[in-house]
Formats: sequence, C-alpha cells, structure tokens
Amino acid sequence: MTIDFGQPREAADNRELVAQRLKELRNGSGVPETLTVEWRGKPIHVEVIDMPVEVLRYNPGTHRIRAQRAYDPARDRALDEDPWSPESQEYLHSLLKALPADPSVTDKAFEDLLESLREYQQNEPGLITRDCILVNGNTRRAALKELGRTSMRVGVLPETCTWSDIHAVELSLQLRPDTRRDYSYINHLLALEEQVKLGKPLPEIARNFHTTTPACDRDLWILAQLRDLLNRSSTGTISLRLMDFENAKERFAELYRTYNTESARNRERADLMKEGRLAAIVLEFAKTDVRFIQPDFHERFLDKRLPAELRPEPAQETTAVAIPGLGRTVQAASARVTAAKTLTDSLLRAKAVKAAGSATTAEEQRAAAEVFERAHEVFNEALEFAGKDFRLRKKRLAAPDRVADACKDLEQCVTDLVLARGNASLDEGAFDDALLQLRTVMERVAIEAGKSVPLPGEGLTWLNGAVGRQQ
Repeated sequence: MTIDFGQPREAADNRELVAQRLKELRNGSGVPETLTVEWRGKPIHVEVIDMPVEVLRYNPGTHRIRAQRAYDPARDRALDEDPWSPESQEYLHSLLKALPADPSVTDKAFEDLLESLREYQQNEPGLITRDCILVNGNTRRAALKELGRTSMRVGVLPETCTWSDIHAVELSLQLRPDTRRDYSYINHLLALEEQVKLGKPLPEIARNFHTTTPACDRDLWILAQLRDLLNRSSTGTISLRLMDFENAKERFAELYRTYNTESARNRERADLMKEGRLAAIVLEFAKTDVRFIQPDFHERFLDKRLPAELRPEPAQETTAVAIPGLGRTVQAASARVTAAKTLTDSLLRAKAVKAAGSATTAEEQRAAAEVFERAHEVFNEALEFAGKDFRLRKKRLAAPDRVADACKDLEQCVTDLVLARGNASLDEGAFDDALLQLRTVMERVAIEAGKSVPLPGEGLTWLNGAVGRQQ
C-alpha cells in the first residue's frame, strides 16, 4: 500500500491557478510544450506551464530522500503528522540539498545543479499534480529557490491523479536510462522493496529498474541485513539508521557473493565470515581490507588480540532453539558464531551512540568513541596479518591454478583435433611447432618444480619422466 499524504492547505487555490495557466496556454499562439510520461501503463503527453516556485510543494513521499528523513527524528515525526507545514517543507528542502550519507553537508551534486541552472537555466521541466505537489523536479525546485528564481516550468498530470499514481510516475521517471541524478544507494533499495510490497513480480521489477532478477534478489538480501543491523544496534533509545550505510554498497555486494558461496559449503563458516565482515564494515574499513576476512579470521587473527573489554563472554553450546507457539525447534547458532555476533553487536551500539550526537550525553559519547577506536586498532592489526596470509595463500595457489588452466586448454585442444580430423583442416606444421614449444615449457616447469618440491609426488614424478629428466 502507498501512503496517502493528503493535500496541501492551498490545494483549492493551486488547482484554480493551474487551470488558469493551462487555459492561457491553450488559447495562446504557437506550439505548446509537452512532456511524455508513463501514466497507468501507457505513455501520455502532458502540457507544460510556468508556475511560481513558491506555490510548488515538495513531495513528502519522494524516494530521493526516503532514508535521509531519519536524520532528525523529531522533524521526521513532525513531517509525518503534517507534511505541508512550513517547517516540514523546510526540512524536505534541507534534505534535498544534502549529501545522502551525511545530511549535515551539502551534496556536491546539488552544487553542480545550482551552477548548471545559474548558467544554462532550466533545461527539463518538472512535473506536478493539479494541487502543485511535485512528482518530479523536487531537487530542481530546491535549487531554483536557492537561486532566488521565481518560476519553474512543470508538466501537469491529469486531474484524476492519486497518490498511487504519484509514486508510480516518480519511480518510472527516475528509472529512465538517462543522465538524471540517481537515487542514493539506500533509497534505491527502499524503492525496490516498495515495488515488492505492492505485489509486483520480481522479473517485472527487474525490467523496470533496468537490472536483473538475481541483482534484485541480492539487493533485497542486503536490505534485510541492514534492517537486522539496525535492530541489533538499538540501545533502547537510539539505533543506527539506514542512511548510515549509504557508502557501503560495494562491501555489501561482495559480502553477498562470498556468503552465498561459503554457505553452500558450510553454513557455520559462512556465518563466522559474515559477522567478521559486518564488524569491519561497521568500523568503516575499505572493501580491499574487508575481503581479507575469511571464516577463520576470528580464530586465527582477531580473538587473541581482543582486549578484555571487547572480548565476549564465553557462550554455552545450544543444540536447538524452540519456536514459540509452534512446538518446534531449529538448529541454534554455534558458540563461535554467537561470540562473533556479540562482538559485532557491541560495535553497532557504539556506532549508534556516536551517530546520535547531541541525543546522548558527553559521557556516553566518550565511552562509545573509546570502544570504536580500540576496536578499530585491533581489527586493523588483525587485518594486516590476515592480508599477509591471504596474499601468501594466493601465491601458493598461483602455480597449481595455472597448471589447472593449462589442462582446460589442452582438453579443448582434444576437441579441436577431433573436429579438424573430420574436415581435414589441421595445420600439421603449426601443430608440431606448438608441441615442441610445449616440451620446452614442460622441461622448464619440471626443473623449477624440482627445486621447490623436495619430495616429488605422483604428478611431478610423471612430469620428470615425460620430459626425460632424472630425479
């Protein structure tokens, strides 16, 4: 279900003004400007008029700042209660200018828009309802207001427009593959979730979002993880917000891939890796550092470095957990996974206190900062050793991987020989030259392998025999 925010107080006057401007447009000379939009599944052309900037109202349901509304909980509640009050509209104005990851800072993209409008004027019209609610062009209206411009070109939707239409049209315009300013990462996830809640099939949503069904599955999984992190970060009075993870897109995408791969082999090891990576994401480590965290990260690199104040209490092994009301049980998390989750939870709560700012006491801020900084130091040291181990493992596996790749090429060569024999297309001279080159390379491999492997196994013994090398 879509939210119905009602109408602005000036809705009747706005409708009258819009009707007057449309009448003037139709009675005028020349070709009127139109805008094509997707309307209830079909493209329609709507007329474009000039409207005073001051009568246009920001859309309180716009997907562009859905996550950022949580930046100021008190103003967010006031916006829910009365989205058309001057205070609520001013809050939306400030969020439309702001950096999605930190609404206290003006977004560089907004500054670029200001400069573009200052130099080139308005190139593309916005879109409004008859009540003057902006369906598209909220950020442009904010920029025009900042520049002191008095009018804005806008297309006008049909009179029967409902809030369901407003949400649908806004989304369809935003998802057009053009140079439009994209939704932020979190707002993209929320827009996707909204479509799922409306009952649309995932393949259809994927087409509308110009992506794939597996990508939608990934994004929904990530959003579920984010909501779980918010719950785990709660101290009872404060918690993290979705917007606090705006800059973690690539880290969560990589977590999704590696978790699914590891989970197919061993669920407990996958959960251990996930908790380690989530903790590193909370501590704001880069993607290149986070990927060093493997299922054995806690046991091999982290646990022994944790100070007493960060070390979780030993958890008792529980074989099963009862599901209330169903009389059934499910396999419980192991003690190691529980301990890893406990550590992640403590870091989430510390980050929530830090993010809350003035909503918490100075003492709470100091304690949270100490936990966060100490944990960052410990993780940084553990990741340094994990990174060295990761690179060493890659070096150890490099030679075997190259031999395995060569085997695949040779298997394809067998197929090519069969096909060539069928149509007599084999270049025998070139093939013989390639075999001589293969012999030379295999001789060199045998020599270097003999230096590296003191006790040859069956494979190296065969290679030595194949190239005529004495062991």
